[in-house]
Amino acid sequence: MENFRNILVISRMIPYSLKAIKFGISLARKYDANLMVLLLVSNPVDMMAVNAPGKLPGEQYKMYMNSHQEAQEHLEKFIQQEIQGGFPIKELVSDGNPIQEIVKVVTEEKIDLILVSAHEEGRLEHALFGGENDAIVRKIPCSILLVKK
Repeated sequence: MENFRNILVISRMIPYSLKAIKFGISLARKYDANLMVLLLVSNPVDMMAVNAPGKLPGEQYKMYMNSHQEAQEHLEKFIQQEIQGGFPIKELVSDGNPIQEIVKVVTEEKIDLILVSAHEEGRLEHALFGGENDAIVRKIPCSILLVKK
């Protein structure tokens, strides 16, 4: 097994990301590696326009944004507790093209391992992200670990 020096956790749908981040912390501690968390922020209306015809209904959009905001605050609190406890985590946020942003971070930060949540996608997640994991696997030059819930 490789000796990982730089580990990146990809956080898209925040409710599913906490387990991947916990797993990343565990691996970073084991390998004495640097840990980064990349939060990919998407606007569901923009993503729907790209991935599917029609618009996201107003009520679904509001529910998505509310749950996303709550989850983001919970995730931020968790990361801050780890940082205050002495474990450094570098946080990155991007609202650009997810694949391009991931490739950019992997290259610039010399990432050895990426952790991505593997979860059952609901209709909304599938419409927003489609086959993004497949594209990540094809374009990323480092090892990738899918973390199941």
